[in-house]
This record gives sequence, C-alpha cells and structure tokens, in this order.
Amino acid sequence: MPTRSETNEKAATLRALFEAQGAAVVEPPILQPAGTLLDLYGEDIRARAYVTSDALRGEQMLRPDFTVPVVQMHMAHGAEPARYTYAGEVFRRQEQDPERANEYMQVGYEVFDRTDPAAADAEVFALIGEALAGVRVEAVTGDIGILMAAVQGLETTAARKAALMRHIWRPRRFRALLERYAGRSEVPPTRAALLAGQAKSDAPLIGMRSEAEIAARIEALRADAEAEPISAQRVDLIEALLEVRETMPNALSRLHDLAVDMPEIGTAVARVAEREAALAARGVATESLLFETSYGRTSMEYYDGFVFGFRVEGRPDLPEVATGGRYDALTLRLGDGAEIPAVGGVMRPGLMLELEAAQ
Repeated sequence: MPTRSETNEKAATLRALFEAQGAAVVEPPILQPAGTLLDLYGEDIRARAYVTSDALRGEQMLRPDFTVPVVQMHMAHGAEPARYTYAGEVFRRQEQDPERANEYMQVGYEVFDRTDPAAADAEVFALIGEALAGVRVEAVTGDIGILMAAVQGLETTAARKAALMRHIWRPRRFRALLERYAGRSEVPPTRAALLAGQAKSDAPLIGMRSEAEIAARIEALRADAEAEPISAQRVDLIEALLEVRETMPNALSRLHDLAVDMPEIGTAVARVAEREAALAARGVATESLLFETSYGRTSMEYYDGFVFGFRVEGRPDLPEVATGGRYDALTLRLGDGAEIPAVGGVMRPGLMLELEAAQ
C-alpha cells in the first residue's frame, strides 16, 4: 500500500498535468452544506456520505466528491470558458463493501466550454487516458443522454416518464417500472385491493405523511392503472438499446439502426458520432474503444450525456481508476437560470500507485 506522502506526491504530479493545460487550481472545503446534495439526489445520498450537524450552519457533509462544489463556484463567479483542477480527499460510506476505502485521494479535471462539446469530451477523456499510460486498464464509454431521449420519446403519461427518468440510475427499479407500465407484470394483491377501494385499516397513521397526501398518492396510482400500457414494441426497443455493448464503430452502427424505429434518439446518437470523430482526432483508437449504452447507470446522478471509465483489467473487485462524464443539466440546476456545457473526470492516485507497483 502506498503511503500518504507517496499518494500526495502522485496527486500533485497528476494535477500538474492538468495545470499545464491551463486549468486553475481550486480547493473546495472538506465540509459541504448537505442541503444542496440532498436537493439533488434526495435522501439516497445519506447512505453514501458522512453527514454531521452544526448549530449555526445546519447539516454538513464530508465532501463525497468535488464536482458539485466546483460547479457551484463556477456558476457563481467563473469566467467562460474555464478549466479547473483539484486534488484532495473524498469520503464515501462503504457499508456494502467494507474492504474498500471510505477515504481516498481524488484528482480531477473539469471543463466549462460551450464552443465544441464533442471536442471537450475528447479532451477530458484523452488527457486522463494519457495520465494512465503504463497502468493496465480497459477504457469504456457510454452516453446517458441516449436512454434519456428514449424515455422522453415514449407515448405515455408525464408521470410515468418522470418516474422512469428518476430511476435511470437504478437499473433494477427502472426495468421493473418499464415492465409494469407495459402491463407485463402482475399487479400485487395489496395494490389491486387498494385500487378497488377494498383496502381497509383501523391502524393509526404512522410517519410524516398526512391523510391528504396518502389519498393523493392513491389517486395517482389509480390514474396510472387506467393509463394505456406502453407498447410491447417500444419496450423491446428500449431493451435492445440497453443491450448495446460493442466497440464504438459497431455500437454506432447498431444505434443508427435502432434510431430508424426510435427517431427520438437520433440527436443523441449524432452526438456520439461527433464524439467519436473528436476522440479519433485526439489520437484515441476508437476502433477498439468499448461503448455500452448502460454504462454509468449506477454512478452519481448528475451525468446526463457522455460517461466514461477506466477499469482495472481482470480485477472486477477493484473500483475504477478513473471515471467522468458530461453534466450540462447540473450547471442549470446550480446556476439560478444560467447554464453552460460542462464535462470532467476524476482519478485515484492511490490506486494507480498500487497497480503500478504490482506490474
């Protein structure tokens, strides 16, 4: 295991690479206001982060990553275009996998530039790939925007689309909802009784919901039950979309085929093609670069387009050495009406040192 000083030295070297590209060094505080992250991700974030309370500042969170505070900083007073880099500890609960570190060093590079999004995507990916030269990793890319476009193009209710969009990052729940909305799954007896008005209980109310909120939820369930099912053909197309896992040229060929029957994904697929050209112009071997439509769906929920990762070859038990992606919508949410296309990536210098020592 590398020492803290060795990891810090590696982090400084990586950060210097990004500084050489014109990136400004930023150092967001370790303690972050919990409210912003809870607003973005809901209570789910509590299971992944360390939360504490301050009498004056309210709930605070040990920094789970750098992207959100960097976006907040940029949207408040950043110039345009802008590039940032940073190095510091992040903190994540690892209750599902106690073998993984809950505190580790992270180095990142963020680009805010509306000139050429495809070129910015390629810039971030290629620079991180170059920094990983000599480490045995496998690169994988994806694009969350394709699935988002497919959901938005469904002929169904706004409520159903909103639910599917909310659970894009929870693959099992997403698939279960899709099956339910298509009428492919059986209605549980308890829900059937509830919808039929046959569910009765004299038990007192427990929890924070009022009777009015419960009644509104029941009405929403009834409205959903009366809605027309999503067509079987459309569900099959989405499932075929999620199964795309090919080298980038072959994946694009398959995506273009699917776009014939799903024209709503055409613009997102065109962005993938533009990105491939930009990556090739940066010297990336796109003919062997893996593309998975489903990649990134269990990561932090601010990505809404290009996503990528560098996985350790033959070690699925290890976390990815580097990850990143595009988060345009996050800048709008944190920008009080302003927005700017943005993409970034992060690396784990400690893991890099471990892998380099093992080779």
